[in-house]
Amino acid sequence: MNDAINIIGAGLAGCEAAWQIAARGVKAKLFEMKPTKFSPAHKSQNFAELVCSNSFKAESLENATGLLKKELEIGGSLIIEAARSTKVPAGGALAVDRKEFSAYITKKIKSSENIETITGEITKLDRDKINIIATGPLTSEGLQREIKNIVGEEYLYFFDAAAPIVDVKSIDFSSAFYASRYGKGEKDYINCPLTKEQYETFHKELAAAETAELRGFEKEHIEKNLFEGCMPVEAAAKRGEQTLRFGCMKPVGITDARTGQQPYAVAQLRRDNSEGSLYNIVGFQTNLTFAEQKRVFSLIPALAGCEFLRYGVMHKNTFINSPKLLDSSYNLKKDKNIYFAGQITGTEGYICSASSGFVAGIAAAEKVIGEKEPVIFPGFTATGALARYISDESVGDFQPMGINFGIIEKPEEKIKGGKKFAKQRTAEIALEYMQFWKNSQKHVEKSDGT
Repeated sequence: MNDAINIIGAGLAGCEAAWQIAARGVKAKLFEMKPTKFSPAHKSQNFAELVCSNSFKAESLENATGLLKKELEIGGSLIIEAARSTKVPAGGALAVDRKEFSAYITKKIKSSENIETITGEITKLDRDKINIIATGPLTSEGLQREIKNIVGEEYLYFFDAAAPIVDVKSIDFSSAFYASRYGKGEKDYINCPLTKEQYETFHKELAAAETAELRGFEKEHIEKNLFEGCMPVEAAAKRGEQTLRFGCMKPVGITDARTGQQPYAVAQLRRDNSEGSLYNIVGFQTNLTFAEQKRVFSLIPALAGCEFLRYGVMHKNTFINSPKLLDSSYNLKKDKNIYFAGQITGTEGYICSASSGFVAGIAAAEKVIGEKEPVIFPGFTATGALARYISDESVGDFQPMGINFGIIEKPEEKIKGGKKFAKQRTAEIALEYMQFWKNSQKHVEKSDGT
C-alpha cells in the first residue's frame, strides 16, 4: 500500500478522488498547475475553484441532484462537507460562498497526511503508476495531446459560459425585491421585474448585442457544439422573443410586492458569498463583450446603476467519448492504470463531477489495497446510474449530461401514487444501499489525520 496514486487536477473531482484515496490509507499525489499556470476561466490559487454558478442545485430527494448529494454525503464526500460548511441562503437549493468553499477544501486537502500536493503542469503521465486524470473541461493543451495519444480517439467539444456578479449595494431596491425562486422556499433571491415594454426593449438589445471575439477552433465550432445546459443568454434570446420568459426570466410564482401583480418578466439574482455582498444574475451566462454586458444588463431597471464585480466569460470545454473509453468505475478500458474523473468524462455539473471523483478515487485506492474487483455502484443509486451512463457502449451521439431520474433504475416493486411517490421510493432504496455500503467499508479512516 506504499504506491502513491497520481491525481492530475485539483478541481472538485480531483480533490474528491484524493480525499477518498487518503481515507483508505493510500497515498495520493495531487498535481495542480495553478498558480504556475491558469486556464482562461480560473483566477483563484485555491483548489476546487467554482467557475460558473455557486449553486449545487436542489436539495430535495425528489430531485436527482438532491439524491446524489445525499448519497455522497453518506459516503463521506469532502465536496459535500465543504458545501454544507460554506452554504449561503438559496431557498430549496444548496449554494455556497465560492471563496470560502475553495478555501475550506484547500485547507482540508493540505492537512491530510496521505495527500501530497505538487504545483506544476503535467503534460506526460507516468504510465507505470495509477493515474486519475481530473483536469476538467479546461485541460491544458499539453495534457490534451497526451490524453489524445492515450485514448486513441478524437475529442468532442462543447462550450460553457459564466454569469456576471454584481455588488448588492448598487442594486436599485426601489424596483427590486426579495422573493423565493418560483414561489418555492425562502425569500433568498433578489427579483428585478420588467414590464412588457421594458422586456421587449431589453430583449431586442440583447439579441443584437456584440459578442466577444472567438478565435481558432472556438470560432469554427461554437454554433455546432454550444452546450444546451449552459447556453449564453444572448444565444437563447436569438431563438425568439418569448424564450427568456419561459427560461431564466420566467415570472411564475413571483408577485411584485409594490403592485401585487406578477411581473411580465423577472431577472433573479442569487447570493454568491456568505456576507451577501455579491450576487450573480441567475441564468445570465454570457459571451457578450464587457462593455455590452454593462450596457444591455443595465436596461433592467433595478440594475440600471449596477456595479459589475465580475463580467461573464465564455470558454471552450472538452470531454472524451466516455462510453467507448471508460468502464463504470471511470477506468480506461484499454489501460487499467488510468482513470478519468470530472467534466472531462461528460458528467455535467459540480455534484456529478464530485461523484465521478468519488467513484474513481475509491476504485483506484481499492486496486492498490488489493481488492480483486472494482467498486461498482448499482444503477438504482444516482452514483451508479451516472457511472453507467458515461460507460454505456450503446450510447451513440454522446453528450454531457447531469444526473436525472430518467437514467436511475426504477424499483422492481409496484409503487402507487404517481411519479412523486416513485421518486421518493427510489431515493429510499438508493440511500439504504449507500448506508449498507458505507457500513461494509473495511479500509476507511479519517483523511486529515485528526
